[in-house]
Amino acid sequence: MKNIFGLIREDLEEYFLSIGEKKFKATQVFEWLYIHKKWNINEFSNIKKDIQNKLSEDFSTDFIKIEIVEEGPLVKKFLFRLLDGEKIEAVLMEHDYGLSVCVSSQVGCNMGCRFCESGRLKKVRNLEAYEIVEQILLIEKYIGKRIDSVVMMGIGEPFDNYDNIIKFIKIINDAKGLAIGARHITVSTCGLVPKIKEFSDLDLQVNLALSLHAPSDEIRNKIMPVNKVYSVDTVIQAIKDYIAKTNRRVTIEYVMLNMVNDKKEDAIELAKLLRGMNVYVNLIPYNETNNIDFAKSDKKRIDIFYETLKNNGINVTVRREFGGNIKAACGQLRSESD
Repeated sequence: MKNIFGLIREDLEEYFLSIGEKKFKATQVFEWLYIHKKWNINEFSNIKKDIQNKLSEDFSTDFIKIEIVEEGPLVKKFLFRLLDGEKIEAVLMEHDYGLSVCVSSQVGCNMGCRFCESGRLKKVRNLEAYEIVEQILLIEKYIGKRIDSVVMMGIGEPFDNYDNIIKFIKIINDAKGLAIGARHITVSTCGLVPKIKEFSDLDLQVNLALSLHAPSDEIRNKIMPVNKVYSVDTVIQAIKDYIAKTNRRVTIEYVMLNMVNDKKEDAIELAKLLRGMNVYVNLIPYNETNNIDFAKSDKKRIDIFYETLKNNGINVTVRREFGGNIKAACGQLRSESD
């Protein structure tokens, strides 16, 4: 039985037509689920009882569950238990511009990035679209506020779960769904080139971020196994093609690893690689853990790297740090309950 929270509005329209009903009822269902936040089909008061019963027979409204919430300054980390007992994490962040949630897209991750805690977990399975949607719904319910923006940078590689993340985006972006604006939704990828090309054809107007983290194959091969399949030049060409097709700026994510990828020479090489592209670089101070043999670049090295990029004409920012004290920061999510 399909979960109703994993259906885009067009899916419901087709369903209602298939049972001899008008397709506008799909909009009514979406309004109950996402605007009125009524999650019991029997409460859809403008839908006839026999249709309510039919919906209940054909679709489930089962929810994942919040198991643990850890809180830090301006951040909350949610551990969710899925219906099959697997666990994932999501993070709520408070910014000056509103509330943002970082969602997970998979149970575990096969990309194996050496600096990432999530990458230490072998992929168990993809999340269904409803399991990603419900992360947002339950966090909104928990805090009693609306989420303003969503980033797909939690556990998993979103483009390795492509069909479900596209459904998720369409549901939360739908004006009758969660109505989160496309430009407030960001999908991050480590560089699955065929999916970048496919994504560019959809014209979704959402933001794309590339986790590059190195200016050369020599460095990237050591820290990101995916680079042995899709080299730096191949990934950058895919991003150039994406920008040419969509006319949208892309974020280049770059984690600062001490004495690995943070030398001034690395910054110069990165600037040459990105010159002339409609991108900006987001430098991420590494969030250290007890399990991985990498260290955080000190402030002086980050400052030199930043200034070198800036002096070479590259738009660059340094990501604000928070969440590290509860292992909720970038690269620290691991779906632990202890």
